[in-house]
Amino acid sequence: MCGIHGIYRFDGTQPSREALAAMGNVTRHRGPDDAGFHVDGPCGIAMRRLSIIDLAGGHQPLVSADGALWLVCNGEIYNFRELRAELQDRGYAFRTGSDSEVLLNLYAAEGDDFVHRLNGMFDFALWDARRQRLLIGRDRLGIKPLYVMQDGAQLAFASEAKALLALPGQRAELDREVLADYLHLGYVAAPGCIFKGLRKLPPATLLSVEAGQVREWRYWRLPQQIDTATTPAQWAGRLTVQLEESVRMQMVADVPIGAFLSGGVDSSAVVGFMARHSTQPIRTYAIGFAGGEAEELYNELPYARRVAELFGTEHREIVVKPDVVALLPKLLWHMDEPLCDTAFITTFLVSEFARQDVKVILSGVGGDELFGGYRRYLGQHYAQRYQRLPRWARSAASFAAQRLPADRHSGVLNAMRLARGFVASAEMSADDRYRSYVQVLARDRVAALLLEPTVATGDALGLAFAAAGDADDLNRLFAVDAETQLPDDLLMLTDRMSMAVSLECRVPLLDHQLVEMAASIPASVKVGGGQLKALMKRSLAGLLPDDILHRRKRGFGTPMGAWLKCELAPLLRRLLSPDVLRERGLFRVDAVERLLGDHQANRIDGTDPLLALMNLEIWSRMYLDGREPDDVAIELQSLNT
Repeated sequence: MCGIHGIYRFDGTQPSREALAAMGNVTRHRGPDDAGFHVDGPCGIAMRRLSIIDLAGGHQPLVSADGALWLVCNGEIYNFRELRAELQDRGYAFRTGSDSEVLLNLYAAEGDDFVHRLNGMFDFALWDARRQRLLIGRDRLGIKPLYVMQDGAQLAFASEAKALLALPGQRAELDREVLADYLHLGYVAAPGCIFKGLRKLPPATLLSVEAGQVREWRYWRLPQQIDTATTPAQWAGRLTVQLEESVRMQMVADVPIGAFLSGGVDSSAVVGFMARHSTQPIRTYAIGFAGGEAEELYNELPYARRVAELFGTEHREIVVKPDVVALLPKLLWHMDEPLCDTAFITTFLVSEFARQDVKVILSGVGGDELFGGYRRYLGQHYAQRYQRLPRWARSAASFAAQRLPADRHSGVLNAMRLARGFVASAEMSADDRYRSYVQVLARDRVAALLLEPTVATGDALGLAFAAAGDADDLNRLFAVDAETQLPDDLLMLTDRMSMAVSLECRVPLLDHQLVEMAASIPASVKVGGGQLKALMKRSLAGLLPDDILHRRKRGFGTPMGAWLKCELAPLLRRLLSPDVLRERGLFRVDAVERLLGDHQANRIDGTDPLLALMNLEIWSRMYLDGREPDDVAIELQSLNT
């Protein structure tokens, strides 16, 4: 695990070693244990290493036995032992015990097709000295990020955008066309990037540079074929086996490992299978929030304790009342791009806590997407029933729903919020209904906010729907999530917040073989009878008790909506004050004031759009104004009074 970066010069001159060093210095948190670089002709590749496998011999860049191939790789290859044994049988020599070294020999044996053989999370850069060719790539699901900057002089890449901003002549500039996309979804979907001139390499993508020519192509997509011949009982059995195998494979490490444990189905399953394959108690880590009713909605510690006791883990938990004002600048600096998903705060806090003991952590991220764990996946199921009501009944329901108050951090008001959202979308097309569930702001509301409306660079959701094919409704939605929210929100924040504290986070539920299996399971099996995760719960019945399998789902976030109305209200008002808005020159003062007022009065739940605006302003003070996170944090403390 590390951060990688590099430069290819189109004019054939050697990249600056000082520039490569500067890129590595700004991402030292990704790999505090080691550093290395290699420059040859027009190309330079480099890394910062967090030592996980082959602690003594895994220094990068790695070089092939004949000196022709050089590699830096971020991540882990879980099937490296099998690949290594096969390659040795074919006559290839290995110099280290590193999992990454298999990429060198596999490329030598199979060319660019080698990537199809890898099971893991990774981004890499491989320099082929004979061909004077650079090849970079990213894993199938986009677990590990990779940014690219290309101009007439050079192509540069890095695991984090801030490394590219460290290059001579580069400056952070907001891409106003991408801004509308950020406000629409609350994150920036690949290949977009909030920084002008930078872009993300999409998941499952390779990019080569040879003789000055750049070529980019997709090497994997989510399968579209649904298997209707397998029975639900057979699916449950197959799923149990594959879940356990995915967890087992990802436990390989030469350092202590642990697991995040919320007491939900996904993290509990990971811990349960880990316990089956460990001779020592598994180390588990849980987080809760101190406070009132809003904080209690996010408190899952009793469930985590139940699972920890069940599997005899070495369990630690932390109850926090986080100083969000002090945290936000630091975390948004690490995120590179602004984000309005509050899970990034929780993920950082529990990662920081776990890093006291371990270097590697396993997480249950991805289970909800694979097996239908979100309420939004039942939208079509209930909309079909709603549409059977007489027109007069639907009209009355719509009239009443529009007048319901909304606040996600009160049990009653949250139920009203969900009912209001469902009724408002019930008669939309399936695609538009789903968009209404996942968007932060509708595109017309984004346009009303912007001082200078621009044409959005692309519609990430629309493109994902177009590529999703004609699979059944649920798997179609999973295909959309796999192209958008999963890599560019959940996995991005997981990578950034864990690597901020030099912790490697693995996601066994996103093993690509498990993902391919899940994509072939009919929706009627996954969420049979309108029950979320029906199949997954059935497959885990022999591992987890009913009170864990069938407990009410809670999100892995924070009570940010309540905080914005109470503890953070002064900060929110000052960061979005008319004077600040006019000076920044991005948003209409009247539109922001209306949004603030509607949220405070519970006419809408404006948590996500307000957090998107607030985080953008904090991010701007660091990246656009050139200020240090600590300096901004001190200023924010003074504003929140």
